[in-house]
Amino acid sequence: MTVISATDARANFQDLVNRAEYAGERIVIQRHGKNVVALISIKDLKLLEAIEDAIDSAELRRAIEENDGFTTLEEIMVRRDDE
Repeated sequence: MTVISATDARANFQDLVNRAEYAGERIVIQRHGKNVVALISIKDLKLLEAIEDAIDSAELRRAIEENDGFTTLEEIMVRRDDE
């Protein structure tokens, strides 16, 4: 993984885009010595999103198993109106 300052990133943006796109390089951009953003390929972004979706699905399955069922928004509104 490459780490570069925001100033250098600005000056070399097209090169960094090419490195991320074609070489799959992951580039961290720093501002004032702190990591603030990363430049990654679309392939890496899709992988990250798939991992997030899998985690969300696992959490949902776990929540379903731990509960007796779901409460819909409509059910909540009816209960609220009854109070």
